Amino acid sequence: MRLLLLSDIHSNLEALDACLAAAPECDLVVNLGDIVGYGASPNEVTARSRSLGKFFVRGNHDKAVTGLTDLNDFNPIAGVAALWTRDQLTTENSEWLRALPQGPIMIADVPDAQFVHGSPLDEDEYVVNSEEAADSLRQSATAITFFGHTHLQGGFQGNGNSDDAFYPDYRPSAKANIGRYHWRKIVAI
Repeated sequence: MRLLLLSDIHSNLEALDACLAAAPECDLVVNLGDIVGYGASPNEVTARSRSLGKFFVRGNHDKAVTGLTDLNDFNPIAGVAALWTRDQLTTENSEWLRALPQGPIMIADVPDAQFVHGSPLDEDEYVVNSEEAADSLRQSATAITFFGHTHLQGGFQGNGNSDDAFYPDYRPSAKANIGRYHWRKIVAI
């Protein structure tokens, strides 16, 4: 099963189009939340996201623009962006975003994985290193957790003896090979 994971599009239609143009063929698209927020195309990105698949989890910006969360938890720029986005969204798109499920969600075709925005323990939690991922890794009965929210590509693995992190090998040129990844040992338990 080839998955295309989308996350943190934040109403940026041009970035979404670029990602889709660069993405290889896939069998299933899963959106890990934050469809809206910041960018200038909330309705267009919502419509495009809806057309790409049927598996979604809500992000903190999706919650904020639909009134499901208090904007006091946002930094001032994010709060203003959420208010602007709220005013731009059609009623249909706002209602659809409001109804997005809280993660984790499970997908029958991917039985060993769960999908969340922040972490399986807290949908708004930022997980950016192995230490922060360790608690979720140890408490989950699911082998793999896919998450967004951090705006960082990569992954974490725990096997009881150590925690590892997986990050793309970024290169600062137009000819970068974005498909190359490497494991980095982070912490021994």
